[in-house]
Amino acid sequence: SLVVTQKDQFQPMLRLLNTNVDGNVNIMYALTKIKGVGRRYSNLVLKKADIDLTKRAGELSVEEHERIVEIIQNPLQYKIPAWFLNKQRDHADNSTTQLVANGVDIQLRSDLERLKKIRSHRGIRHHWGLRVRGQHTKTTGRRGRTVGVTKKK
Repeated sequence: SLVVTQKDQFQPMLRLLNTNVDGNVNIMYALTKIKGVGRRYSNLVLKKADIDLTKRAGELSVEEHERIVEIIQNPLQYKIPAWFLNKQRDHADNSTTQLVANGVDIQLRSDLERLKKIRSHRGIRHHWGLRVRGQHTKTTGRRGRTVGVTKKK
């Protein structure tokens, strides 16, 4: 089904949650350009906002744009289940939220700082710049480090 919109209404590039989103892409896939929003989450947000999934991102009205941002920022108010969100049981206040855009980077940095501060095994490995998840390091992952024996002359 070909949907014809007026030229003055179409936006080739739009700004959502501090992220530039391509207006020519399907709205479900355009939302995945926002950090912390994947395909399944964007699909669910669009269904909660009653927006046609076949629309292009540039065809959104201002009300639809605001509705999407509101649902992404407050998912629990729109009955999106807690298991669907990407930050569950936060260590600071035991809350469950969806982190998007800059919040993902800020939360990751604070989580790593917390692990280093409590001197956990993972925190120490992060501090030393070593592999954290149990990989073998005897022979692999040597790029960026000087390894080996230097010859005497």
